Amino acid sequence: MSLSSVFNIAGSGMSAQNTRLNTVASNIANAETVSSSIDQTYRARHPVFATTFQNAQAGQSLFEEQGEAGQGVQVKGIIEDQSNLEARYEPNHPAANKDGYVYYPNVNVVEEMADMISASRAFQTNAELMNTAKAMMQKVLTLGQ
Repeated sequence: MSLSSVFNIAGSGMSAQNTRLNTVASNIANAETVSSSIDQTYRARHPVFATTFQNAQAGQSLFEEQGEAGQGVQVKGIIEDQSNLEARYEPNHPAANKDGYVYYPNVNVVEEMADMISASRAFQTNAELMNTAKAMMQKVLTLGQ
């Protein structure tokens, strides 16, 4: 793995965390939306990440016994949380169904805030990794002087 591939790996990590931040923002924005139907109620969304691999040549990989080196992160998709929605009996609510129930999303704002902080820190870590790799490359260029 060359030092220049660090930029591609960190960049893919930053992109993945950006997707994660966007889904968290969407979840928080829709945390208090209501509906009269289970089918129309917003469900929390979560991104699914996967490691991308490249075939490594012998002797160049940290994962030599597996024969592959990590090349980055990709977003496989965004899934909806299938946990139960919260049904509240509010017969005077304008969105209540004929039985008087209003359905709230399955978004836990505290968990979403923790996820947002985690994604933000991971994004910052990848940015620092890029800065460190850049500094290392600059130091290598000055060795010949």
